[in-house]
Amino acid sequence: MPPIHERSAASLARGIREGTLSPVAVVDAVLDRIDARNDRTNAFVTVTADRARTAAREAEQAVERGDPLGPLHGVPVAVKDLDDVAGVTTTNGSLLFENHVASRTEPFVQRLVDAGAIVVGKTNTPEFGLGCTTHNRVAGATETPLAPGHVSGGSSGGAAAALADRLVPLAPGSDTGGSIRTPAACCGVVGLKPTFGRVPMADERNAFSTVTPFSHLGPLARTVEDAALLLDVMAGPHPADPFSLPEPETRYVDAVTDPVDDLTVAYSPALDTYPVADSVRRVIDDAVDAFADAGATVERADPPLDPDSDEILDAYYTFATVLWEGLFDGLETEGFDPRGEDRELLADSTVETIIEADSVSTRELAAAQRVRTRVLNAMTDLFADYDLLVCPTLCVPPFEVGDHPTEIEGTEIDPRRGWLLTQPFNLTGQPVCALPAGQTDDGLPVGLQLVGPRLAERYVVAASAAYERVRPWAEQYPE
Repeated sequence: MPPIHERSAASLARGIREGTLSPVAVVDAVLDRIDARNDRTNAFVTVTADRARTAAREAEQAVERGDPLGPLHGVPVAVKDLDDVAGVTTTNGSLLFENHVASRTEPFVQRLVDAGAIVVGKTNTPEFGLGCTTHNRVAGATETPLAPGHVSGGSSGGAAAALADRLVPLAPGSDTGGSIRTPAACCGVVGLKPTFGRVPMADERNAFSTVTPFSHLGPLARTVEDAALLLDVMAGPHPADPFSLPEPETRYVDAVTDPVDDLTVAYSPALDTYPVADSVRRVIDDAVDAFADAGATVERADPPLDPDSDEILDAYYTFATVLWEGLFDGLETEGFDPRGEDRELLADSTVETIIEADSVSTRELAAAQRVRTRVLNAMTDLFADYDLLVCPTLCVPPFEVGDHPTEIEGTEIDPRRGWLLTQPFNLTGQPVCALPAGQTDDGLPVGLQLVGPRLAERYVVAASAAYERVRPWAEQYPE
């Protein structure tokens, strides 16, 4: 039997239900591994060891009593340090909140706990999640375990690094412009951004965001089955989120064994508009064959995008800065002054975002909505002929911590976000699963995105699982 840190969440949950594994032993093994290895990547910023061990003892007693057990009973999970767990510090990666202890638990986190999961700590994130790499002035930078010294992606970089170094089996994340999928690509794990509204986001300050659909919550895991298992627990309506969707008709974990012979997959190596590094393109060109090997029909086809990558990124920035300005307006209602006396506690990039948002006009926002609609129309046209779309997740492999690419194959790019192919699918709100695709000749991880039409998570999960069976990636993780 493999050691606990190598086992999947589904395997751990089965062992605990069957009585062959002890929740106490599982949690102890996870905490010991975090203690021994977290310095390698800086994935965790807070470890809740005492709380976790208490919860593990209670979970073990429930097994002994023969109580009904949830689908994640006794399974350790990590929570991103943007999401509240009552009684635990939530720094948001910011000096403003360095000592802030949450008084509430996020609804989706409570769903994990209600399903039996045991929170073992909080994972690193850039300040307020505003970044595609994970670094902040509270905890420092997080690296990918697959290429030490290189970025883990962001903003769920701590979650993905914790998974890839096998510190924890499950770690939900959030995705406003690629924050689940970018770390998944950099760390070689599975990152599932579901349809907008599939997992509720209960914002007490602003339940009616002006730029929805935009932000998503979703699972990160090492296997497709684990991601589907976690999504089953996270999904479903919530009264605090007016955009949350009804209960799914089926369990996503059941889709793991669905056949894919009738599925048609469009492969677009650059969405016909993004500059993509040759090293990435070679890996994706090879990896996409796995969908055909699994039984699906794969054809080379690009979505008929009218806006180019620069227009898409400009529209994204317009929405994002307005969304983030709302965040900082909320901080002011809590007694902070991010534009004044508290400004020095914020990263320069955060302050720049605030300043940019102050100048966005309603006319610019309307123009961005038109670009967004053109992206949606292109995807709608593509999915009239295909069930799924495959493309790279990132235009480049993970780069060194502290660096950012300024050009790709001779084309200048925005160093902050011009190397992502993720934003179009935040604009459309479609479900996307990021999967490991392989490694460059230099040994750097590369990821692909599997995109489905709105509400088509079942197709996405089925095809992702079929891909994993043809091209398993478990051997890439450190021992």
